[in-house]
Amino acid sequence: MKIPKVQEMKEIDQRASLDFGIPSIVLMENAGLRTVEVIEDILGSCPGKKVSVLAGKGNNGGDGMVISRHLINAGAEVDTFLLGDENNLTPDALTNYQILKRMKARIYPLQAEAGLDRFMFSVLSADLAVDAIYGIGLKGGVNEFESRVIDILNWSRRPAVAVDIPSGVEADTGKVHSVAVQATHTVTFALPKLGLLLNPGRDYAGSLSVADISIPSPLLNDPALKQNLINEKLLRSFLKKRAPEGHKGTYGHAMIIGGSLGMSGAVMMSSFAALRCGAGLVTAAVPESLVPVIDSALLEVMATPLAESGDCLISPEALPAIENLLGTASVCAVGPGMSRYPEARTIIGFILENSGIPLVIDADGLNALQGDTDILKNRQVPLVLTPHPGEMARLTGKSIEEIQSRRLEIAQGFAEEHGVTLVLKGHNTVVAVPGGDVYINMTGNPGMATAGSGDVLTGIITALIAQGLNPQQAAVAGVYLHGAAGDQAALERGERGLVATDLIHYLPQVIRRFEVEA
Repeated sequence: MKIPKVQEMKEIDQRASLDFGIPSIVLMENAGLRTVEVIEDILGSCPGKKVSVLAGKGNNGGDGMVISRHLINAGAEVDTFLLGDENNLTPDALTNYQILKRMKARIYPLQAEAGLDRFMFSVLSADLAVDAIYGIGLKGGVNEFESRVIDILNWSRRPAVAVDIPSGVEADTGKVHSVAVQATHTVTFALPKLGLLLNPGRDYAGSLSVADISIPSPLLNDPALKQNLINEKLLRSFLKKRAPEGHKGTYGHAMIIGGSLGMSGAVMMSSFAALRCGAGLVTAAVPESLVPVIDSALLEVMATPLAESGDCLISPEALPAIENLLGTASVCAVGPGMSRYPEARTIIGFILENSGIPLVIDADGLNALQGDTDILKNRQVPLVLTPHPGEMARLTGKSIEEIQSRRLEIAQGFAEEHGVTLVLKGHNTVVAVPGGDVYINMTGNPGMATAGSGDVLTGIITALIAQGLNPQQAAVAGVYLHGAAGDQAALERGERGLVATDLIHYLPQVIRRFEVEA
């Protein structure tokens, strides 16, 4: 599902009218009707229920006045408060305002101190409030008077339905500069908006509905829209049920290179996650002294020794063996538990230059690239990088704060510059791919902020590549499944105390939800 920026959404609306002949007032009518359907579900029935509607002067306010009309027709008692001069309404909003006046609906001006008492009395006695003040056009904060109105609405603790986006939230960024409506439900139109998915806007949106307002599908699926939401429909296009005649060779051989003294768990979690995600064969290539540890802990994983230095680190002397191993596998992940040490750069560089299979680089494999990401361009195979914000800061030379404030932009730029698939982990993990597309993930929960969670994700992505998904598909599907497994674990065990191996445990049942016939 595409996620348009504000300007892109405005162009979609315009093209619906200009290219397809759908009058804008029809889109407004549909937006109001779809919102009323949600309100009716919340209220149970409309007759006798009290609703306060806040309507701005723009088209979002026009949507609000359509909502007022249909709620009145359904038997609700509706107070409509107009935050703007009726002489400054947009044409479609003015049409709906005039309809309400002819219906002798209760419309009250709310532009000055004198109107606040009436609004406060109305909202405190209401069963529900409707926020149709701004919509997606807001950039920056609301003005002082509107802040007071929003403060009263939030203070009332009435259930609030936001029309398209809570007023006060920037649609392109999710930023809230002063105050914003704390909605219990948001009905957004045609496609979700970034501000509803990114914090802090996500926290103001409540439960989210995406309503069809009859915009033609070619406009909604335009490849020129580069931002995408990872959803169940997309997962089902990737995950096929296994064929009856399949065997372990059918589902690929995943190689995981990593491990060091005290961090064998990282490579073990990646390896076991790869098995649980369906890889036919998994080999853990680790410093030779760790082989007994792997053999005793993971019966299904093949452990291969690599030459090591005296302190249990993979030695450059292991490079010939690594080259041979790369020739036996379908995909290789490198970095989990590898440790940060000078020779790691030599090992990562050798793998990048000599691999003939897709690569996934995580953890200390990423840290080894610090200050020298140009080497990423010297390879002939697809590459997936899976940094958390700290690792991304080291890769780019930017601060963690800048990474977090510009996650989409920075991930998109890095993927484009280096020709890689970049998985920027964290709340709302971002997958950026060569060509400019970026995918936003909504699964997952705070319980997953625990040691080893990233190693599990590496194993999942690696296993999906082994089974035939291309690296971009594997990254997109992998972050969704990873988060969904965490959500299932939290549902059954709680967020606090959730551990990375819980994700591995729930992976098979989560994957089963999305598998379709081949």
